[in-house]
Amino acid sequence: MPKSLWFLIVAMAINVTGASFLWPLNAIIIHQELGKSLTAAGFVLMLNAGAGVIGSLLGGRLFDKIGAYQTMIFGLVVTTVSAVILVFYHSYYFYMILLIGLGFGSGVIFPAMYALAGSLWPEGGRKPFNAMYIAQNVGVALGTALVGVVASIQLTAVFSANAIMYAFLTLFVAFFFKEIGAKAHHANTSNVFEQKTSIRSNYRMHSLVLLSIAFFICWVAYTQWQANVSVHTQSLGISLQHYSFLWTINGLMIVFAQPLVSWMIKKWVHTLKQQMIVGVLIFILSYTVLLQASVFSMFLVAMIVLTIGEMFVWPAVPTIASQLAPKNKEGYYQGIINSVATGGRMIGPLLGGLMVDFFSMSMLIMVLLFLFVIAIFILLVYDVPLKRVMETKQQEVEASS
Repeated sequence: MPKSLWFLIVAMAINVTGASFLWPLNAIIIHQELGKSLTAAGFVLMLNAGAGVIGSLLGGRLFDKIGAYQTMIFGLVVTTVSAVILVFYHSYYFYMILLIGLGFGSGVIFPAMYALAGSLWPEGGRKPFNAMYIAQNVGVALGTALVGVVASIQLTAVFSANAIMYAFLTLFVAFFFKEIGAKAHHANTSNVFEQKTSIRSNYRMHSLVLLSIAFFICWVAYTQWQANVSVHTQSLGISLQHYSFLWTINGLMIVFAQPLVSWMIKKWVHTLKQQMIVGVLIFILSYTVLLQASVFSMFLVAMIVLTIGEMFVWPAVPTIASQLAPKNKEGYYQGIINSVATGGRMIGPLLGGLMVDFFSMSMLIMVLLFLFVIAIFILLVYDVPLKRVMETKQQEVEASS
């Protein structure tokens, strides 16, 4: 693994550690501290994620045009400024506006980091994306392990912890990444304007769109754990420390069980397509357990199963996006994928909040199980456009001979 990729892995871990001080508690803070409904909380989180969608698309394009370093610095400045202001002003409307800033800045950062990972180790295949995924979850484990301690002192102290981490990350990137980002920009984006739309690239995009729909469904479901499940556990008398412990287990499992899961995938799963389908089936098992959960131990089992499922699905998607991307469009394709994930985080809390407010938690989970079935059917056919390309090329070869 290149040395420069290790710096990127550290940056990703710091980034997610900072974010993990806030995202598990957003719905709880809005609902309990600010006295707003779950639907209102879902609306604020939708705005946060919507800004992330715009930031992701912009971040991917900026990576292709100006390079990783400038893109990451831009995103970090927006994020850090928003986080610092949030320390001092966190009434409902300030919270809403500043979460939009945090969402936009984070959205810019993520596709640049993932595109840079692929650029720094192009021969690594899925390995750089697995490494980034593990780094994310080191951050999740650290952040969620600490957030319970910080929040037990004072709930709003998480704002200060979030701001400190982002300020440190900005300095880290400014110091270490100028040369790394410049090399990647020179290698990958010098001829970006030479890329023309073609039938083949359109087929690539068709496959990416189908993949994105399934990925979006998975994120709509997954984000319920960060929004409505968090409030649901509180209503059942499960403490905030126990809820944050679930995410600590999530992060630790991904870090330490990754070699075992990688071995399982290598031994029994032969394609990325099969890997994603197996992952969605595991998601279905997790939400089936969640449907029956009423005590902490059942939530823990559901989280463990969920974590295994995401270890199959999450690393596979950016890997496929990297394989689908035409040369010098890596940032654009990673931006699309990251915006889709963010879009799921945008719609998920609002959809879930409405379902819980007007129906019940059980109804929400049953709807999610139905959506998972749709996702499996989409994954079964997402690569059909690419097969058409291969068939067309084969016919051209036969005709020429």
